[in-house]
Amino acid sequence: MRTSIVLDDKLIERAQKLTGIKTKREVVHEALRMLILISEQAEIRNLRGKLKWEGGLNEQRVPQTRRVGRSSSSRNR
Repeated sequence: MRTSIVLDDKLIERAQKLTGIKTKREVVHEALRMLILISEQAEIRNLRGKLKWEGGLNEQRVPQTRRVGRSSSSRNR
C-alpha cells in the first residue's frame, strides 16, 4: 500500500544510526514489525497464570550433549 506520511526526521536519523538501516522506508517497516511483535508478546504475557499446565518439564527436556573443546565457563559468557 502506498501512502504519504510526515516523519520526525530526528527519530528516523536516530533509528538509522542505532540499527544501521539505510532507508526511511525500511526503518518504518522495522518499526511496524517491532510494534506488532511487542504487542503479541504482551498478549502472551497476559495469559500468565491463566492456563493449566499438564506434564513435566523434566520429561520434555532433551539431554544436551557436551561439546568437545569448550569448557563450561566459556558457555556462560
